[in-house]
Amino acid sequence: MKKMLSLMLAAAMVFALAACSGKSDEGGAFRFGVSGPLTGDAAIYGKAVVNGAQIAVDEINAKGGVQIAFNAQDDEADGEKAVNAYNTLMDWGMQVLVGPVTTGSAIAVSSKAFEDRTFCLTPSASSTDVTAGKDNMFQLCFTDPNQGVGSADYIAGNLPGHKIAVIYRNDDAYSQGIRDTFVKEASVVGLDVVYEGTFTKDTQTDFSVQLGKAQSEGADLLFLPIYYQPASVILAQAKSMNYSPVFFGVDGMDGILTMEGFDTSLAEGVMLLTPFAADAADNMTKSFVAEYQKRFKETPNQFAADGYDVIYVLYNALIDSGCTPDMSAKDICAKLITQIQSTSYNGLTGSGMTWSANGEVSKMPVAVVIKNGVYVSA
Repeated sequence: MKKMLSLMLAAAMVFALAACSGKSDEGGAFRFGVSGPLTGDAAIYGKAVVNGAQIAVDEINAKGGVQIAFNAQDDEADGEKAVNAYNTLMDWGMQVLVGPVTTGSAIAVSSKAFEDRTFCLTPSASSTDVTAGKDNMFQLCFTDPNQGVGSADYIAGNLPGHKIAVIYRNDDAYSQGIRDTFVKEASVVGLDVVYEGTFTKDTQTDFSVQLGKAQSEGADLLFLPIYYQPASVILAQAKSMNYSPVFFGVDGMDGILTMEGFDTSLAEGVMLLTPFAADAADNMTKSFVAEYQKRFKETPNQFAADGYDVIYVLYNALIDSGCTPDMSAKDICAKLITQIQSTSYNGLTGSGMTWSANGEVSKMPVAVVIKNGVYVSA
């Protein structure tokens, strides 16, 4: 009975989305599933991806012709729940998976999707473990190694001479992976890493020891390859200690400005590498930001832009490869694996994006800094 109810709700959701577009499903509809955290601590990521993706879906459906049916399932950034969400989407008839959104969920789902031969393009799961040994898994975001190397290179080129402390989560593949390549590249480019502190999911409420040691070692730049939730605690506790280094983060910190109850003044001056800057002057970005602000009453973060780009990358690849909505997920997967490796896409999160056989995207990051509660290009 519960399974039947779930299917009925999913069908109702798809019908409602199609109705909102104002277009019929003439020509058929590709079924896109989304798995991400829509509730829980990481909900900012999942909601942003779904919001950005919905804008792209509506734009495509408004053109007429081949349509996209869109079904989003909440996985709460939990591996087991992500597998359940994936199974629900497959029961619905999903042909392509947008996601999963977070690394842990994507790793959990990847083996099942590989076995089923379901094509997946994740907007933001960045660990190389997501795609390793799975020819159907592709990433729109930078991999963890690329983020670590890119951060070290940027700091060396633009913020030289700092003493650096690193605080990372050692039971998280995302954080550990970025830390590993950052430290390795730091030694190559001559950065002075004076302290490294770790934490776990169960200890991310108190960073007084790590911050105290970083301060005592004279660190005046704090590199944080972590998500926005623990970063918000670090910023608050650093202020209470009168410790004010340069804070430099990665894409997991994007979302901190819309975190419920967070004092955005604590993030003033925080820098991070991201594939998207909402203040960019190109027409695509300006149009997207304006539509996002109109619909959701906030400035989009990189995860929203990722969600938007994933939809267009998949849609264009489906059309270019000759896929039709009546094809099976397995047949679509076979065509997309080949097509995406010859695809070049200009989007919100990069120009001339291309993909390798190992699922990794090639594009350049940009640095942004938080000023007056918004991201601006650094």
